[in-house]
Amino acid sequence: MYPRFKSRKKSRKSAEYTTSAFRFKDGRLTLAKMVDPLDIVWSRPLPEGASPSTATVPQDTAGRWYVSLLVEDPTIQPLPATDAVVGVDVGLDHLLTLSTGQKVSNPRHERRGHARLVKAQRQLARKTRGDGANRTKARRKVARAHAHIADRRRDHLHKLTTRLVRENQTIVIEDLAVRNMVKNGKLARAISDAAWADFRSMPEYKAQWYGREVIAVDRWFPSSRLCSACGTLGDKMPLNVREWTCDCGRTHDRDVNAAKNILAAGLAVSVCGAGARPQRSAPSGQSAMKQKPLRREP
Repeated sequence: MYPRFKSRKKSRKSAEYTTSAFRFKDGRLTLAKMVDPLDIVWSRPLPEGASPSTATVPQDTAGRWYVSLLVEDPTIQPLPATDAVVGVDVGLDHLLTLSTGQKVSNPRHERRGHARLVKAQRQLARKTRGDGANRTKARRKVARAHAHIADRRRDHLHKLTTRLVRENQTIVIEDLAVRNMVKNGKLARAISDAAWADFRSMPEYKAQWYGREVIAVDRWFPSSRLCSACGTLGDKMPLNVREWTCDCGRTHDRDVNAAKNILAAGLAVSVCGAGARPQRSAPSGQSAMKQKPLRREP
């Protein structure tokens, strides 16, 4: 197979500079073959005494240039151990539901920026395909609208996941197949806006920074229809059912109950090894030894 060469128009513009190709002094960055330092709006100060080893300068589709410096951050240290543990259930009405009963509302960033995005896309659709300057400007407007939505979504998830990692020693989440779930035409837009895949990855590397633990529960674990009080597995449960009552008499909020079951399953995994599941009561006339394994939840 022949190699594919980069395109001037479609390839992402990016340049990487090693230590000998840039100079960083007093908060000013000067790249190779430049007389004056770059005019940069820093998102955060570098750690005191840090010496960057690599500088990467990429440009995104919205036409914005960034500078990324690779440094050793001595301020990132493991946090003091705590006994707090939490199970997290993701959703659409509420972005996160914790096993403590707390619910985090879904900001729906794409819906809030939808009018601006639609207007930009309509303007782009009117432009003739080709290399015209007007089409390039219209394409940049669409890219900026997408970038504005993505930036707000990413900022919210970073703040949320950092708080979870700092406050809890163990975080239990679901290992969802988001790529398959977005194939549902009715929910694809809402699932993409919720960014479940980003939430799945962010706590993992932050937990490594701060000495925490993240446990992922099997995606087929029936957390919603398993009673967190007695362990009885209920029948099929449509998405429009938000509350249900178990045979034991306990009434459950669907999301809170799922978060509690996810936490119990994750703690069982950490103690007993992979594949462990919370106990559930056996049907009448059937011993626990003969109980069938949990099936996939539809």
